[in-house]
Amino acid sequence: MRSLEPLQAPVDPIEALRRVGFLLERSRQHSRRVEAFRGAVKVLRGLDEGEVAQRVEAGTITELAGIGKSTAGVIEQAVRGELPAYLATQQEEHGGPLVEGGEDYAEAIIGDCHLHSDWSDGGSPIDEMVLTAVELGQEWMVLTDHSPRLRVANGLTAARLEQQLELLERIDASLGDAFTLLSGIEVDILDDGGLDQTPEMLGRLDLVTASVHSKLKMAKEPMTRRMVAAVANPRVNVLGHCTGRLVTGSRGTRPQSEFDARAVFEACAEHDVAVEINSRPERCDPPDELIELALEIGCLFAVDSDAHAPGQLEMKAYGAERAQRLGVPLERIITTWDAQRLRDWARPA
Repeated sequence: MRSLEPLQAPVDPIEALRRVGFLLERSRQHSRRVEAFRGAVKVLRGLDEGEVAQRVEAGTITELAGIGKSTAGVIEQAVRGELPAYLATQQEEHGGPLVEGGEDYAEAIIGDCHLHSDWSDGGSPIDEMVLTAVELGQEWMVLTDHSPRLRVANGLTAARLEQQLELLERIDASLGDAFTLLSGIEVDILDDGGLDQTPEMLGRLDLVTASVHSKLKMAKEPMTRRMVAAVANPRVNVLGHCTGRLVTGSRGTRPQSEFDARAVFEACAEHDVAVEINSRPERCDPPDELIELALEIGCLFAVDSDAHAPGQLEMKAYGAERAQRLGVPLERIITTWDAQRLRDWARPA
């Protein structure tokens, strides 16, 4: 995974808007600001290049629905062959490294087992997530939109997941050898350890990440049974953000769930389930001491972005720093494997 090189003039107006959106997401700025630039991209993609230039020349670009003062300024300066001032400011203020350390591991991480699109609670379409991953030097990703019970996140019913699989197949076929788009889900772990999707649909996916999203304050013993039952399911490949904690961010903080971590990680090791190192700064999950415990037990790991927007895909840098600092061997991080090895490992025998 690499950071994007700063854009220089001349720059295509769509690419200028995309990069501003990316940098706003990367620096976790307000979603309404991001939506303005992402929305402007959609508007321009519906026009031919000549019309955009004509409107800039005539001073009518803001007459288009979805183009405001800030986005118009970026478009106008890009059309005139200049580096847009708004883009230059964002690149200067938010284009540097996300974290010091972990560079070797970040370079070795070529995939992602946990990310979302606008099919559930992500902010961008699948093709935009793929395009950004390619630009970041990734080789593969597993799309893991939410399962149906998580209605607040627009989780996918079996019927919607069926539709998504058809789309993923078409997108992946269009990519050739340049990139591999794998099918997956972030399936909710139910109260009894069951999985919130039909076995038939889970059986059709390349990879399954399973996470607890409800009753996070469940007592320690039943929570342990719940998690152990989930990772024992042969269709589960990755245990996502295992403690459920929040340490910062707009949603506030949340303490970690209580469970017997040794029992859960021993079950992960026994059933060949990777423990996710969730790279989102607000999660930083699991904490260092639990990563060290999972490492001692012999678990595999997945350094994942849990991205809900293209600019969050690079957040794996945070997880890479933690993995390198804590001495997790690269060969035990499944997001350093190539796509075929990942696919072969993830499918049950």
